Amino acid sequence: MAAFEIQTRALTKRFRGGQLAVSSVDLAVPAGAVFGFLGPNGSGKTTTIRMLLGLVFPTAGEISLLGSPMPAAAAAVLPGVGSLVEGPAFHPYLSGRANLARLDAADRRARRRGARSRVQLALERVGLAAAAEKRYRNYSLGMRQRLGIAAALLQPRRLLILDEPTNGLDPQGTREVRHLIAELARDGSTVFVSSHLLSEVEQMCSHVGVMRTGSLVWQGSMTELAAEQRARVSVETADSSLAKAVLADLGLSEIREDVGSASAVIGARRPEDVVVALVAAGVGVRAFTVAKPRLEDVFVQLTGEGFDVSG
Repeated sequence: MAAFEIQTRALTKRFRGGQLAVSSVDLAVPAGAVFGFLGPNGSGKTTTIRMLLGLVFPTAGEISLLGSPMPAAAAAVLPGVGSLVEGPAFHPYLSGRANLARLDAADRRARRRGARSRVQLALERVGLAAAAEKRYRNYSLGMRQRLGIAAALLQPRRLLILDEPTNGLDPQGTREVRHLIAELARDGSTVFVSSHLLSEVEQMCSHVGVMRTGSLVWQGSMTELAAEQRARVSVETADSSLAKAVLADLGLSEIREDVGSASAVIGARRPEDVVVALVAAGVGVRAFTVAKPRLEDVFVQLTGEGFDVSG
């Protein structure tokens, strides 16, 4: 069984007034994964992340980070965790470089020797080297996001928790962050990425968890999720009733008949065998198609809501 860098059991958060923000969530994030935490805005993603980091105390449930209980082991665990939650906060009158230098100096575990090179490397990794001397208050939203990620990278991190890391970035910046996350995973870090952008999760994540109104409705590898996409065959014909009967005889499921067509989930059957059976039964086949649902459709089925599918 693979080791998990994040585990929760029945994690629940109910705010004053009775609002249930997170309901009995059981997360399991494998070591070395790029885990996409996906869900519509307001589905409980940020509240869950804040509980993981000890910024909000859960109403009920258990949390384990890097194999240790939270928040009891926060002092020992959090130095190995880099995070970006709800947008970065820096001193507006200082430059990007000076802000990172202050953060580095405040880290009791950071060696004084090499501080300048650590700051420079972090700036370079997020593409801010050219704007390092610019004051933070003059940074765009995308530049502020980059600096927040740079702050998380000042020290080697076993786990990175990033809440909407591509928020405010242009397409080029989004690609750079995506490549950076892949590089961090190759270097051995586990990356937990919250997003409402389906396209980003598809392109950079190995595993995914899907939230809906405070509940975790699905989690697993992207490969497992793809395997759940069921292909559907459709035949256009004037003999739709006969076609429907043939599909039923073949053992296909979820059969539908419309004017001029019939369709069904094909299951383990080969498409060519279905065509042969239709023709042998005397069905006049005008067109025959096999379609898998898009990943977007799968997520909509899980959540009952649409996602932003591009940045």
